[in-house]
Parts: sequence; C-alpha cells; structure tokens
Amino acid sequence: MKLDILAIGAHPDDVELGCGATLAKEISKGKKVGILDLTRGELGTRGTAETRDQEAEDASNALGALVRTNMEFSDGFIINDKWHQIEIIKMIRLYRPEIVICNAIDDRHIDHAKASKLVSEACFLSGLIKIDTKHEDVDDWQEPWRPKAVYHYIQWKDLQPDVVVDVTGFMDAKMKAVLCYKTQFFDPKSEEPETPISSKNFTESITYRARNLGRLIGTDHAEGFNTERYPAVDSLFDII
Repeated sequence: MKLDILAIGAHPDDVELGCGATLAKEISKGKKVGILDLTRGELGTRGTAETRDQEAEDASNALGALVRTNMEFSDGFIINDKWHQIEIIKMIRLYRPEIVICNAIDDRHIDHAKASKLVSEACFLSGLIKIDTKHEDVDDWQEPWRPKAVYHYIQWKDLQPDVVVDVTGFMDAKMKAVLCYKTQFFDPKSEEPETPISSKNFTESITYRARNLGRLIGTDHAEGFNTERYPAVDSLFDII
C-alpha cells in the first residue's frame, strides 16, 4: 500500500498530540495516512504497554488512518544506529510516503529529539540504491524511496514553527483521538501517579495552543511544523 503521509512517533500518542488535526484534515481530503510508533511506551508512568496498544488502535480508528504499526524499539533507549535506521528504511520503502511527519527536533522527553534525528536520517538513507533491504511481508528486494519532504511536529516545548497549517474544523477529530489514551491524560478518578501530561492544564493546552497559532495566522486553530529545507510555493498568493 502506498501512502501519502507516514506519521511517525517515538511513543503512541505522539502523533495524535503533534499533528492529529493535520492528519484528520488530509484524510478528509482523501489522502492515505499511516502511523508508525517506534515504541510501545512501556516506560510510561501510567498504564501499561498493553493498554497503550489498545489505546493506539482506538485512536488510529478515530482518526481514520489506514495502517498503524509498532516497531517495538526500546522505550527510553532509542538509538540512532544502523540497525534502527535499516528497520525504519524498510517501512519507508514499504509504504513509499510522499511526506513523513515525525517528532520534534528538540523537546523535554529525550526520546523525541532522538527519534526525530533517527527518522530524518533514515528518510535520506532510504533513497540510496546501494542499501539493500527486504521486508518480511514482501518477497522481493525493496526499491529505494525517499520522501519528498520531512516535517517535524511541535510537542512540549514552544518551538518556532517554519510552517503553520490551518486546522480549523478538525480539532474535535484530534481531541477524540487524543482522548483515546485514557490512561495518559487527565482523569479526576485516576489513582495513578501524576505526570506532566496528566494534568487538566495539559489537556486544555492542546486546544489553546492550537487556538493561539490560529490567531497568529488569522484562523481558529492551527498546528505548527519545522522543516528541513525551505518550503516552496508557486506564487506568493499561495501563502495568503
């Protein structure tokens, strides 16, 4: 299956939090979207790897993603080495996305920046013809494939975006997917330890941060991204 967008996150819920509304918008326009989780989030303070598996499946269905795969890398110990790069290259060549969206280039959680760099380098290496790969689901050797663009969503830190996407009308879809992660976010009845993302303030921040970005571009809501090269447009009227 060829995808238009492959969204990648170090942990289940990264994608929904970082670019859920953008994905919902593209899916509504008929784009084929897949999600790749690098770990099962097994070191998370709240919930278990098994509950995160189910939550990720529910969130994926809520968004309308066509496929979701977990690489089962080690949570907290993601390494940017040849083995991890090759495993991601196999997935890029399997789905041949035009666009890859991945973790923030800098963030509070150490896995986020590491995953960001790992995925970025794998996207480049995936285009090299002398790297041979085979995916277990396909008999033939894979053809090289390099996405046309790699974007990095913004997570905990308020990074300065290079590109801002108007997601007005798609925040409800995003929040529906985010809140599938019932063990992770605000629940006044939960007896589990509090974490930086389990507060009511954090849940509310998802919307008010999107609203603030929207305010800056003259819309109701927006999501921001960092790019690895200058975004190009045909006309200045494309960015009004």
